[in-house]
Amino acid sequence: MVIQPGGFLFLRHGETEANAAELICGSTDLPLTTRGREQALQAAEALAGCGIARIIVSPLLRARQTAEAIAAATGAPVILAEGLAERNWGEWEGEPRAILRRDRTPPGGESPAAFRTRIRSAFAAIDLGQPVLIVAHSGTDREIHAALTPAPHRRMANAEIRRWSPFPQWHCHEFFKPRA
Repeated sequence: MVIQPGGFLFLRHGETEANAAELICGSTDLPLTTRGREQALQAAEALAGCGIARIIVSPLLRARQTAEAIAAATGAPVILAEGLAERNWGEWEGEPRAILRRDRTPPGGESPAAFRTRIRSAFAAIDLGQPVLIVAHSGTDREIHAALTPAPHRRMANAEIRRWSPFPQWHCHEFFKPRA
């Protein structure tokens, strides 16, 4: 698989305990579960030989652990991008995902506008001149998707990979989903 010039790949991190329990994780810095580590290895296998020049990763542990598996398989360097971290959900972190309201600012959390601005700024700073893999979070994916296309968004599964192509207009394609 070749990444189209100017395009990129996006990988959501592997599973955490919060993901498995359907809890809001946000800025809580959780590691991958055993299943999450296996998902990262499956994604690494799928990406081997794709010619990734750089891996741009959120600073949160679950994203870094996922990126490390990819780096081991591809030899690509890992570059931290603080601005790609998941949204800080404040007092909602650790609560059931059912209470999540993306259009609201939770007590002690990040506002929708601040999150949008941070993610879009961090994405704009990424040089897409060489094949890039971004390893981050579902919220990060949602904001990048909204910045690039008005097409409907579907929440990514853990360790799912999407390929983004810029021509004739931005669109994404499913590239990989881990085995159950």
